[in-house]
Amino acid sequence: MIIDKLYELVAGKGHVCIGLDTFAEYLPQDFSRDFDTLDDAIFGFNKKIIDATFDIVACYKVQIAFYEARGLKGLSAYSRTLKYLKSIGAFVIADIKRGDIASTAQMYAKAHFEGDFESDMITLNPYMGMDSLTPYLPYVREKEKGVFVLVKTSNPGSRDIQLLTRDNGEDVYETVAKNVVKMGKEFHGKFGYSSIGAVVGCTHLDEAVSIRKQMENIFFLIPGYGAQGGTAADIKPLFSDQNGGVVNSSRAILLAYKNPLFAGIPFDLAARKEAMRMKGEIADHLNEPLYSEKQLIKN
Repeated sequence: MIIDKLYELVAGKGHVCIGLDTFAEYLPQDFSRDFDTLDDAIFGFNKKIIDATFDIVACYKVQIAFYEARGLKGLSAYSRTLKYLKSIGAFVIADIKRGDIASTAQMYAKAHFEGDFESDMITLNPYMGMDSLTPYLPYVREKEKGVFVLVKTSNPGSRDIQLLTRDNGEDVYETVAKNVVKMGKEFHGKFGYSSIGAVVGCTHLDEAVSIRKQMENIFFLIPGYGAQGGTAADIKPLFSDQNGGVVNSSRAILLAYKNPLFAGIPFDLAARKEAMRMKGEIADHLNEPLYSEKQLIKN
């Protein structure tokens, strides 16, 4: 199962997932002048971030919208980023958040588990119903792929639907969580986690303990850290064995070169230092005193 690979990467490299949500505006001044097009420069920026951090992070999450917005050339940069990650053996999560009827979902599955946009795992939106997820399952079963299903997201508006209470007393997200657990039972790997994972934000500490208890065999993709307000202390309840999840950070790492703490150093080295700082902070809060924050910043 693909989730075993991600579990082992977390065990060996820590919990950090770098989000390559790359705005053109994120590129340092004059960086793009050495490239033929701005989209070439975006890929070049991604590549330098990847090369500087590959040995210290578990995986990368590439958010397709930042590339779709730039049209065909942007999607070329997206595809090149995915293919480069694959070429060096990195673990790739494509953040596509698809959710549609079966025939359309079959095409989304083919598009993002094969060909130019192939990744290891993808994010899916279940709020059209669990049958919108079933076309992806043959890839999980037969092709060493996996999915992260939106369960409890980190955005403030998540309460508009996810926290609505049903007649049986469950909140909507709790019903979704139960269905994800049920769907995931077929796909448990050797470490006990399923290749049907869940997106669970770290900005709602009050629900974190109950979500982990309800979804003890589900691996989490955890957004909300850093720029969205989540902290390492908020993340701790989402882990059951100091593994079982990856924590995404995008802006704080991609724009680390603008952080006064890393002033005057190249953007890729600044990204590495911020990833190391984050890695150490999470480890400390998970009772893993393997890293000293001061030592990490020096690396």
